[in-house]
Amino acid sequence: MKSSLVLMAAGLGSRFGGTKQLVPVGKNGETLLDFTIQDALRVGMTDVVIIVRSEIVNDMKSHVERLHPEGLDFRFVLQDRYGPARAKPWGTTHAVISASEAVEGPFILANADDYYGPSSIEVASEQLPNLDEQSAALITFELNKTLSSSGPVTRGVCDVQNGLLAEVIETEGLFYNESNNEIACVEGNILKPDTPVSMNLWCFHPSILSSLQSLWEEFLEENSHSETAECLLPVCISTLMDRQDFQVSTVPSQEEWTGLTNPDDLELVRNKINNLRS
Repeated sequence: MKSSLVLMAAGLGSRFGGTKQLVPVGKNGETLLDFTIQDALRVGMTDVVIIVRSEIVNDMKSHVERLHPEGLDFRFVLQDRYGPARAKPWGTTHAVISASEAVEGPFILANADDYYGPSSIEVASEQLPNLDEQSAALITFELNKTLSSSGPVTRGVCDVQNGLLAEVIETEGLFYNESNNEIACVEGNILKPDTPVSMNLWCFHPSILSSLQSLWEEFLEENSHSETAECLLPVCISTLMDRQDFQVSTVPSQEEWTGLTNPDDLELVRNKINNLRS
């Protein structure tokens, strides 16, 4: 079965203050998603699905065509054309199922505004042949390699039991305290530097799409009139683990993550990319 790289690039970039998916960070005008595409190409993946919103799709197409060689199969999905219209996107589960018709086989799911590193994409691609209707995989990162010097961050802290994901706990206000060399969160809890966290780098069998579709329909029935509620992927995966014999293997990456959240991140990311990709 043909495998795909699916990139979520429809976010509004509210905290960043603009379309961060298209902000150049590399020497040749590359954005963060370009490096993920390059890494996927290196491991033999040639099918790329990019989930965008209508107002940026033409700019995204022009950018991708300029920076990437012929031979890659790019498909663009408009998340805002799927389901009820709303100013704020409906969340990561909604993003994934909006791409259902463009995905034919197992796929890697990633954020467009995160840099995962070559070995992370390679190990993710290695998981795809092993997946079936009852399994998925999550590439995890060490917490200390995902912090930002521009301020506190929110991370999906993973509870891992015997190599399997038990729960993703959304944890806010994580920061490195230089005075005592500890990582703390807004609630005051202390976390170990090597605590595994999710940065939304998932590996899925295509059957996940029908399962997520059902959960989206349940969510929409309860939240159809909300302007802010989001159908989030970690919550839906947790529901599948509770309701079915569904398992998520966790595979640790040794890469150093970087990404764009706030405007102050931009120069930091550019410097880090320059060091990592030079």
